[in-house]
Amino acid sequence: MSHEQRQPTVTFLDSLNSISADEWNNVADTNYPFLRHEFLFGLEDTGCVTPQSGWQPNHVIVRDGQRLIALMPLYLKSHSYGEYVFDWSWADAWQRYGLHYYPKLVAAIPFTPATGPRLCVAADYSWDSVMTLVLNAIKERALKNDISSWHMLFPENEKATALAAQGLHTRTASQFHWFNEDFKNFDEFLAGFSSRKRKNLKRERQRVADQGIVLTTLTGAQIEQHHWQQFHHFYQSTYAKRSGHGGYLSREFFTQTAAGMGEQVVMVIAYLHDEAIAAALFFRSSDTLYGRYWGCEQEYDCLHFEACYYQGIEYCIQHNLTRFDPGAQGEHKIQRGFRPIETYSSHWIANSELSAAIANFTEQERDHVQQYVKDASSLLPFKSTELKTP
Repeated sequence: MSHEQRQPTVTFLDSLNSISADEWNNVADTNYPFLRHEFLFGLEDTGCVTPQSGWQPNHVIVRDGQRLIALMPLYLKSHSYGEYVFDWSWADAWQRYGLHYYPKLVAAIPFTPATGPRLCVAADYSWDSVMTLVLNAIKERALKNDISSWHMLFPENEKATALAAQGLHTRTASQFHWFNEDFKNFDEFLAGFSSRKRKNLKRERQRVADQGIVLTTLTGAQIEQHHWQQFHHFYQSTYAKRSGHGGYLSREFFTQTAAGMGEQVVMVIAYLHDEAIAAALFFRSSDTLYGRYWGCEQEYDCLHFEACYYQGIEYCIQHNLTRFDPGAQGEHKIQRGFRPIETYSSHWIANSELSAAIANFTEQERDHVQQYVKDASSLLPFKSTELKTP
């Protein structure tokens, strides 16, 4: 039977335990590490993503007969923590209107503000057609269960554009990413800096060396269980100092889930007198390095910049990766060669009046973000601040 003759069916899973890793990964874009079954189910299995934590799995799967043809990570949220697309003001607006903003449905990678695929569709099916089918199923589910809205966070630009064509509101934000212009080494990257900015960055790197700190980079099986145990300690203590809680991720997430991600995991460890004092954790695809988590025993001058940024840049150059996404926020990244870029999210709002208000809000916000990106670009440390992206 042809695709046109048979209507695929959309269902919602309350756990990835309901589908095998092989079946999921056969459709998911597993080059993007955060869509792998091992990563997403690991968040569930290690207690990081649960109904009790406000992240209730509602994953979308689409089948044509028995064949899985599409999937999308989806969560029913009772709050807005761990999303990095800030909509607390929207929740306040709903309350003033006498309505509840929560629960809402969110298509996202929990705690991971990294742009990438969200709805994955088999190659012989139309993404637009399947997205229409999924969107209709989500709207029906939302209206039936008094769910206020549906949000897709950090989709690729062209997918956000396609969703806008289907009537969703596009929200624009910004991050700072590093782009590899076929640099042969770190010094060649620095050669594009103005003299003063180049000296400042070299001084930061030298300051780490002067403290006697040595850094090493491990990948895959080189990262042993004691490294994972130590990393969780750094992560938890740093989160506690910064925010008063031990972070979103459990010890088991690092020792079991992340440890099982193979060569897609990179860890930079800082040592002082042969004792580990800090570490940064990255994930990678075939062309992009994603800086994700950081922790330290105590603060050392410029160590965060070295472990989280400069070591990542060197890794990208050595492994011919084209882009380094070091995570959300951080204007301090500009002077270190990270260029401002736009990121996107897509939003469907059930209430028509509030939807109109959100449309106005996102349009005004987009103008501000685009001006911010332009202004931030003028502060880059390069001799030429022209924004170059692959």
